[in-house]
This record gives sequence, structure tokens and C-alpha cells, in this order.
Amino acid sequence: MVEWKGKRVFVSGGAGVIGNELVSKLYNFGATVFVGDLEKRPKSWSDKIRYRQGDLNYIAQEELLDFNPEYFFHLAATFERSTETYDFWQENYHHNVRLSNHLMNCLKDSTDLKKVIFASSYLIYDPKLYNFTQSQQNAVRLKETDPIYPRNLCGAAKLMHEIELRFLDEFKAEKCEFVSARIFRSYGKNSQDIISRWIRLLLQNKELNVYRLEGIFDYIYAGEVAQGLLRLAGDSIKGVFNLGNDNARRVKDVLDVLKKYFPKMKTIHVASDISYEASQANMEFFEKAIGWKPARQLEDVIPEIIKHEKQHVKYNKKEESEVIFNVLVTSISKKVGLIKSVKRALEKLGVPGKIYGADCSNECIAKYFVDSFWQMPKLSELLIQDLIDFCVKENITAIIPTRDGELEFFAEYKDTLKTHGISVMVSNKNAILTCVDKLRFFEQTREFNFPVIQTVQNIDTLNVKQYVVKERFGAGSSKIGLNLTYEQSKTYAKQLQDPIFQPFIEGKEFSLDLYIDLNSKTKGTVIRQRDVVVQGESQITTVVKKQDLEKMCSEFAQKLGLYGHVVLQALEISDGSYHIIECNSRFGGASTLGLASGLDSFYWFFLECLGSNIDEYCFLPTKMIKRQVRFAEDLVIDGSSF
Repeated sequence: MVEWKGKRVFVSGGAGVIGNELVSKLYNFGATVFVGDLEKRPKSWSDKIRYRQGDLNYIAQEELLDFNPEYFFHLAATFERSTETYDFWQENYHHNVRLSNHLMNCLKDSTDLKKVIFASSYLIYDPKLYNFTQSQQNAVRLKETDPIYPRNLCGAAKLMHEIELRFLDEFKAEKCEFVSARIFRSYGKNSQDIISRWIRLLLQNKELNVYRLEGIFDYIYAGEVAQGLLRLAGDSIKGVFNLGNDNARRVKDVLDVLKKYFPKMKTIHVASDISYEASQANMEFFEKAIGWKPARQLEDVIPEIIKHEKQHVKYNKKEESEVIFNVLVTSISKKVGLIKSVKRALEKLGVPGKIYGADCSNECIAKYFVDSFWQMPKLSELLIQDLIDFCVKENITAIIPTRDGELEFFAEYKDTLKTHGISVMVSNKNAILTCVDKLRFFEQTREFNFPVIQTVQNIDTLNVKQYVVKERFGAGSSKIGLNLTYEQSKTYAKQLQDPIFQPFIEGKEFSLDLYIDLNSKTKGTVIRQRDVVVQGESQITTVVKKQDLEKMCSEFAQKLGLYGHVVLQALEISDGSYHIIECNSRFGGASTLGLASGLDSFYWFFLECLGSNIDEYCFLPTKMIKRQVRFAEDLVIDGSSF
């Protein structure tokens, strides 16, 4: 076996039944483990195991290469028992075909990758070999050289990736070895396999529906599968191997073992037209190459699973994997880029859910880009209980406010909404009020001892040649007067409700997108140079690197007590020093460039909504500098969509 201590190992699907066993063994052996899975991190795992919850189809190459694994166990997959449904067509492609290709595409050129161990399946063998119209006396011992004709979509996907690995082996054989383990009927703890499902039903004193009592299957315990996969990781072992118990048992045998522990067990034998299966792994090739063979049988393992289920299963409660994660984005107006970014983050999370868009105008453009639209009352007419009732009814888990004018409302009721299981991406009320009020913002920033442009209500207290005139409250770009003389400023101020005055300072203007987590720590920062600004928003903006500015603004945002995605404006003057101009405590118009550059704000927010600690989710700025050009785009929809 491999000496695992200190080895870097990436495991896809590591929170599953086999993965849990494998990861535990690797960690106990001293390996440095990185796991990716759709499920939440298992509570029993050490914090030293790096974890990423979400759909691995969305993992970036930079994230995988940042870990730079030496070994890759690819377990992640989806399947349906016995008969695949029509809807499985797309699910199989996404989570089997596409995922396998994507992960290997990310890793195939890594110079440190030594071994890929792929969890394939016996379903690739021609079912004519082991499926029959009549019950059989003995199982067919399938060997690696037997004819192949995948039994279903899942089997075809497994075969496809076996062939992809064979293709890579032609080019990478000297640097990396590829192994495919054709796993037979695995079962184990926390599983949805038939043995675990029957045990759960029996613990609830329910009857069992039984199909094809005479069927013969090769049941292999997940812990034994994990042990076999670890052994396949050894040096000079490559190609295709069966991984089963090589001791097939009838369905009746499983029921006989269960009967010992549940003497009052009742079964209902259901008529079925499915074939009689009689399959078994021929493990001779494996045993000869590895010098090991699984030993644990149903009689050894079933008592352990019963004990585990008694301790861990919570009956009549939703499984975590069944949670519906719906998101409400408010004041959507024409914020199509933001909506698309939220959708992508939800897809990346991999939890079933929809995007709800809300706006007080039924004619808003972005309504055509959400899954469900709500013509929301104006905040002055909206009672918090009405909002709560709507969110509870629609299973809303997260709210993303997008307009300055609504931030105070959501900050006011943030804790109330949280008691109903609804998280809001909004800072606390004090921070919101500070950001909205530019005079208060100036005073607070100066008190914190950060450089900020002087801001006053009385123009005569400034002794400068040129001025900037703004509204004290609201968006800074609204009705702004730039580079005005004293007289021009006095005249311009008469148009405004509550004018404030600042000295006009020449310099380069930057926007900084930041994500501040629930622990008030800056998760990441992306600086954008505002190249072309139209009506206060960047039409063309380019990412730049300025570590000193990042550090200063990160410290300031933390000091101010902000949360979620925020945008700071800063000015660099001729001597290289900086001044903080203002802060928008929400996602900005051009902030999608920050997302494209590695700031995964919505994904991180969703993870925090689910209770995850995002410290282990790395912020990896893209190495390639990016520029964003914002432009109008047409959408053509057919009549069934409106």
C-alpha cells in the first residue's frame, strides 16, 4: 500500500457512503485530504480535512491546482436504482459524463498528479451475461475481459470515462497511472442502498416490499470498497479491475440475516417484470495483482448498520440533501447581470432551488430572467409579517437586497427574518446608515484614522479652488457636480435636497469589490479601475493589482462592521496616496467583474446561509487580468414564456 502520510489527495464525492469510509482511512493514515461533494461537510470530520460543498462541475482549475493533488479518487456520480427515469437523461450527463470530463480536464496537465482511481461500475458489462427471465441456481462470475454493452445511462457514462482515462494514459503513462474499479453492489452506513433502507423501515416497524426474492447480487461493504481503492493506488497498478465480494448472495439471504434482528419482520412479495439478476465479481485478477480480497460478509456488517441507524437516523424529518434553497432578489429592475450571477452561484451550490425576483414594477426587464416574479409592494406599504409569510410559503432561504433605499429596511429586520430560517445579505443597521449618509461616513472614516476626502455642509469652511457637490444621502453618483467653482457650487447646490461639499481632487478612481464574512473578516478583494463611467456606473472597467489599497480597504470594511458583498470607492492621487470616497454596502453595477475575477460572493453567502464555515473555501484571484465592457443585449422569447 501507499505510504499516505503527507500525500495530497483529492476525493470527489467524498461525503458519500464509500467516500466517507475512504476519507476517514486517508486522514487516519496522515494524508492531506481535499474533499468535494454536493452534501454538507460530515459533522464528525476533522477541521483539517479541507472541504468544498457544491457542484464540482463549477470548480475552477485554479482551485484544484492550488491544492495540487498527487492522488485523485473520483467517486462523485449519480445513479438511479433498477430502472432509470426519463428525467435522468440530463442528470446523468451533468453529474456523470460532464463532471468526469471537467475534473480530468482541470487536472490532466498537472505535473504532480501521480494516480487517478476512478469508481466505475459493473453496469458496463453486457446485461445478457447476468440478467435472465428465470431465477438461476448460481451467479455468473463476471471478469474484466467479458463483453461490454452498458446496461443503462449510468453504465454508459462509466464506460465513457474509462475510455477517457485510457486515452490520457496514451499521453501521460510515464507521469501518471490510471485505474478504473468496476464496483459491484456496495452497501454501508448512511446509505440509500436497499439494505440500509430496509433497516430504517424495520426500525419504524414497517413492512418491506420485496421484488425478485431469488435475485443474486454481489454485495460488498463500503469499507471494503474503500480498502480496495486504496490498494489500487499502489505503484505500477493500472487498468481495469473488478471490485466486489466474489461471494454473491440471494435477496432471500439478506432477509434471513435481517430476520435474526427483527423477528417480527413482515414482507410483501411484489410481482415484477424486471429480470432475474445473477451477478458476481470474479476477483481473481484483482487478487493476483494486489494480493488482497474483501472478506466481510452480510452477517458481519448488518449488525453494525443496525446499530448505526439506531443512533443516527432521525425519522420523519427531511434529509439535508432534500432541502429546497430558494433565493429572493429584490428591486431587480434591469439588473440582468446580477440575476445571472446569482443563478450561477445557486447552480454551483448544487442544491435544488429557484431564483425569485421582486420589484414594485410589473414591467421591469429582469423579470424575464428569474424563475418566478413577485410584484412586491413598496417598502412603505410592506409589513414585515407579509414578507415573512411570502418567504415561508415559497421556501425562501436567502434574500439579496440590491437597492440602497431598501438596505435599512432589511438591516432592521435581519434578525427577525433569521428566526424564520431566512438569511439576508445585508450589513448591520449602523453600518448601513453610515454608508448612506456621506457626512456621517466622512466623520466615521476620519475617526477610524483612514484617509478620506473632507466633507462639509457649509462650503465656506473649505478653502479650495474647485469643488464637488453631492447629495448627502443616497447613491454618490446621483446628481453629482464635479470640478465646480465656488459660485457654480453654490448655484448647483440649490438643485439638491441636502447638499454636501468636498474639495475636487485630481486622481485615478477605483472601485473595490469585497466580501466580508459572518466573522467580520474580508474573504477577498478585487480592485477595478473605472475606465469609462456613464451616469456614475462603469461601462468599461479593468482589474488592477494594488496590495496596499486592498489591505487598507479590507481593514476599513472590517472596522466599519460590513457584511456580504460591498463596494468601496477610492481615489489615488499624484503622490501615490489614497483617499476613501464612499461605500455602497451592496452588490454594484459592475461587480460582476469581481465575480469573474475570483470573488465568489453569492456562493459564499449561500454556504453561510447553510451554516458552513467558509474559511476553508479559498479566494483565488484569476491570474489573467480581466476587463469588463457593459452593453445592452437583446432577449427573444417565445409565447409560452410570457
